Amino acid sequence: MIPLQTKADDSWQQQLRDAIRSPAELAAALGLEPSRLGFSAQADDDFAMKVPRAFVGRMQPGDADDPLLRQVLAGSAENAPHPGYSDDPVGETGAANPVPGIIHKYHGRLLMTVASGCAVNCRYCFRRHFPYGENQLSRREWQDAIAYIRADTSITEVILSGGDPLVARDDTLSALMDALAAVPHVTTLRIHTRLPVVIPDRVTPGLLRAICRPGIATVMVLHSNHPNEVDTTVAAAAGRLREAGVTLLNQSVLLTGVNDSADTLSRLSSALFGAGVLPYYVHLLDRVRGAAHFAVDETRARELVGELAVRCPGYFVPRLVRESSGEGSKRELTPRYPY
Repeated sequence: MIPLQTKADDSWQQQLRDAIRSPAELAAALGLEPSRLGFSAQADDDFAMKVPRAFVGRMQPGDADDPLLRQVLAGSAENAPHPGYSDDPVGETGAANPVPGIIHKYHGRLLMTVASGCAVNCRYCFRRHFPYGENQLSRREWQDAIAYIRADTSITEVILSGGDPLVARDDTLSALMDALAAVPHVTTLRIHTRLPVVIPDRVTPGLLRAICRPGIATVMVLHSNHPNEVDTTVAAAAGRLREAGVTLLNQSVLLTGVNDSADTLSRLSSALFGAGVLPYYVHLLDRVRGAAHFAVDETRARELVGELAVRCPGYFVPRLVRESSGEGSKRELTPRYPY
């Protein structure tokens, strides 16, 4: 039984409003001189820095190379041009965006952009240049999106994404769940979110009521890249989701200077499993403009996952994948074993 909503249910919204957006404030929180951060105003103008204090609290004070800090700091490396990097690296505009709010690339499933904003702006985000202004759903467009899903009986899974879908209000999510649960051929709802990691207080009784319905499976794919992200508050949030019947998976992005070692990936899988979350995917970086400095070479990526497979039980090893524009699915890459 999910308990009644309390005033504490609203604390996540205040945390969202209080997110750090300036380098001076971030430096002060970490006990660093602002000059040591390597902040770039040009990169920030292109994609504004935003990071919740709960996430900053897991960074190592005084460490300008902290792996969590590297993921969120607008730095000068983003300004360098790189051939092959674009604003739409995985082909989500044009024909893949048939009606506002819908991205439909793969058979049997599609994605709804429920919200344009996130709780944290990750510098490697493949949608950092996505045309959210053309995909903001009015009430009429919302109905058009549901009608599109209802008309295609091959669609059994709807993926809520964004931005981050959990920045939406509980009543908005609940209304959407009601509409999707009423479509007979939709059997699974998948939610891709970073909020339970960066603001664990988002997992409230109100949210659990909003996203869980009899007769439809709810799967939540979290996004965590480093073991330091998975603390006791994240584990507690994951526990609340599991108790409500939500299946929990995790996807990561392989990032230079963040998690490009077998030891880090092993510790991440262990931390996730301890929190009741199964590693699902580790992605090669999507080639989005501004993120080339994070890229890990495919050969090295295959070696890392091969090393992880040797060190760990199979359920600790996420599938290494690359997503490319125009393909019918993500492409799984075979690990390269260290012998």
